[in-house]
Amino acid sequence: MTSFDLIVIGSGPGGYVTAIRGAQLGMKVAIVERDKLGGICLNWGCIPTKALLRSAEVYRNFQHAKDYGLSVEGLKFDSEAVVQRSRRVAAKLSGGVSMLMKKNKIAVIEGEARLEKGAGAPRVIIAKDGKDTSYEAKHVILATGARAREIAAAGLKSDGKRVWTYREAMTPPEWPESLLVFGSGAIGIEFASFYAAFGVKVTVVELLDRILPVEDAEISAFAKKRFEKEGMKLLTSTEAKTLRASASGVEAQVVTNGKTETLTASHAIVAVGIAGNVEGLGLEALGAKVEKGHIVTDGHGRTNIAGLYAIGDVTGPPWLAHKASHEGIICIEAIAGQKPHPLIKERIPGCTYSHPQIASVGLTEAAARASGREVRIGKFPFVGNGKAIALGEDQGLVKVVFDAKTGELLGAHMVGAEVTELIQGYAVAMQAEVTERELMETVFPHPTLSEMMHEAVLDAYGRVIHM
Repeated sequence: MTSFDLIVIGSGPGGYVTAIRGAQLGMKVAIVERDKLGGICLNWGCIPTKALLRSAEVYRNFQHAKDYGLSVEGLKFDSEAVVQRSRRVAAKLSGGVSMLMKKNKIAVIEGEARLEKGAGAPRVIIAKDGKDTSYEAKHVILATGARAREIAAAGLKSDGKRVWTYREAMTPPEWPESLLVFGSGAIGIEFASFYAAFGVKVTVVELLDRILPVEDAEISAFAKKRFEKEGMKLLTSTEAKTLRASASGVEAQVVTNGKTETLTASHAIVAVGIAGNVEGLGLEALGAKVEKGHIVTDGHGRTNIAGLYAIGDVTGPPWLAHKASHEGIICIEAIAGQKPHPLIKERIPGCTYSHPQIASVGLTEAAARASGREVRIGKFPFVGNGKAIALGEDQGLVKVVFDAKTGELLGAHMVGAEVTELIQGYAVAMQAEVTERELMETVFPHPTLSEMMHEAVLDAYGRVIHM
């Protein structure tokens, strides 16, 4: 079997979801993977990191047992067991993807892929064990994902021992005593929160003027105070000039507002962004358009090469698994002749699974005002919610941004317990294009954290009840 209707290169959440949808639409489908099914997300990203963070959450809760009328003696943790649990979770899900491939009669091709010019769509050449095999398809979709960005000139590059990317941080060769984290986006903050929960002395270095720079400024400020209370040191407006590793630790020269400082720790994590996996695919020879390390596509995944498409992280931000999956569905349905709506990136929710959690969708208050809109802002604190108080999680904030003239929900931003589960309510509201009226008239169950979502909307229109 060397001829298919569709070949998908990469089996992450974008690739395998696209392959399944293609099979559902009656196509003969193959998927190519050079490592493990499920890609980075299932094996080295989204899922195993959440398993690690769950261990940190349980450990943190045990430390506060007395606040719940409980007692715990001899509390300790086994770092190796914590890591092994996360690996078992990843393995289970990778096996689940394999099962889904069999169920949907999708051919799984192992090896490294490159593209060559074909009669129609590019020909796919798979290299494995020193042998090349040629495959043809009517349509080829690239879902090759991305990797950690490194800045070699400054030393922000993994050495596998003292300086880590997310991969080494997930399976540390040794447990750190202290940690420098470069970058305060979701990846950096999640690892900072994880290690801080287990008593590691953590310092976060951020080039921009606040942590979590893509989030609403008020949410970032709230999160900063909570992280500092958890014991983290957060340096903003700070540039890393050099990072050097030795047998005993790492040393970094950083500059904050013109002042140079030397930071030391046992280990460091580089989380300064990601770069698309575009190398080695033959894109340059094909003439495929690549800008700033990402493949250029239209709203339906089409590249400038006939029969070649791209989805997910390799096409640029936001670098999120659910964005990749949705792009894949749109792409394959368009190929099949359906008329899916192009992805509206402003309606993609983003989540950070730290303690506290952060979640958002849509425009920040600053972005909404900068667009020239007149806005209404609503807020509600966790301390005013009965369920949050009962959970012992009364520190958090829900914030909403409305267009004052039309009642359109422009954005929603949260920090606090379980907000990564709550944010989808606002995402659905934005996709359905409901106004403040429908949200105010919706009945929210009591007692739940979701009531704060209702109260924040009410607050935007001067009708808040419990504040």
